[in-house]
Amino acid sequence: MEELLLLSPPLLAALVLLAGIVVLLLCLLVGTRRGERRLLKRIGEDLDRNALDQHREILRDLHLGLDRQTDRIGEYARADRELLQNGLAAASMQLSRAIEALTLGVEGQLRTLSGQVNTRLDEGLRKTNDTFAGIMARLAAIDEAQKRIDGLGASVMSLQELLGDKRSRGAFGEVQLEALVRNVLPPDACAFQATLPNGTRADCLLELPPPTGRVAIDAKFPLENYRRMLDASLSPPERKAALSAFRADVRRHVDAIADKYILPGVTADGAVMFLPAEAIFAELHAAHGEIVAHAQARRVWIVSPTTLMAVLNTARAVLKDVETRRHVHVIQDELARLAQDFQRFDARMGALARHIEQAGRDVAEVHVSSRKISARFQRIESARPEGMAGEGEAPEADARAGDTASG
Repeated sequence: MEELLLLSPPLLAALVLLAGIVVLLLCLLVGTRRGERRLLKRIGEDLDRNALDQHREILRDLHLGLDRQTDRIGEYARADRELLQNGLAAASMQLSRAIEALTLGVEGQLRTLSGQVNTRLDEGLRKTNDTFAGIMARLAAIDEAQKRIDGLGASVMSLQELLGDKRSRGAFGEVQLEALVRNVLPPDACAFQATLPNGTRADCLLELPPPTGRVAIDAKFPLENYRRMLDASLSPPERKAALSAFRADVRRHVDAIADKYILPGVTADGAVMFLPAEAIFAELHAAHGEIVAHAQARRVWIVSPTTLMAVLNTARAVLKDVETRRHVHVIQDELARLAQDFQRFDARMGALARHIEQAGRDVAEVHVSSRKISARFQRIESARPEGMAGEGEAPEADARAGDTASG
């Protein structure tokens, strides 16, 4: 302070003025700050009011836009709803038409199917009736066959009774043998129940050409032990005994045939033993080969109906060959006459060919003369003087010369 007092007045006044200015500046600064605050507050309030107004305007515009958008969306929704309703109506109409057409088609197909079903049912019923009628007819035939089978069973029983007796069995074999022989050989090539010089009677005697000669066939066969051998009710020892007895029966029968029906100088050097059953023939050849060998050693040929047919066919072939040889000179004479006839035919055919050739030449010459006569008639019809030839025609003298040369 003392220092301030020591200053000069002008300086002091300047300092005071400067201080006043500073204070004034500070006051102004403070007022300015307050004004700024008030201004800022007012500006904030104005800004708030403006922002609120703008916000309200924006909200109002937004509400208006939303209202317009809502109206527009409603219009679009109404248009879409109308379009959807129209589309649904059109689709409903199309669906109705399609359902109607489908219904008509289904009804037509059902009618057609019903007709086909009825037709097939009718055909099925008719076929069923036919089948039923056929079944009834077959049942009737089966009943008839059953009756025949029953009758056949009775016949078989009677046949068994018939075969149980030796004499009846021999007669059955003789009848079967006679039927087979008569079906194959001519009547003059066989004799039945023929008596041989030793007093024995053969069931069949075949008259074959030399060197075979007369062949005797025996149709009787021992069947009792064979039937006992196949009887299942017997015990094994009994069947074995029946088997031995069967072999002994066949061997004795072979020896008897060889002794009675093979006569040197009268019959052939062999005889035939006919077995009327294929089963016995198969049994002998399958299980009793020693008996077959014994029969072959005694020159006895064991045959069944099947093998007898082969023997008879061979005999018929031999007879046919003999008859052919017996008539071979007749055939040779006929062939010679046929050769002479053919030679005459060849000569006559040659003459006919020459006549046909000459006739052909004559026909050709007649054809030439016919053409010439036709040419002359054409010249006469055209009234041309004789000796004058038109253009492209030959003179009359040349034509005559041609006639003379060709005729």
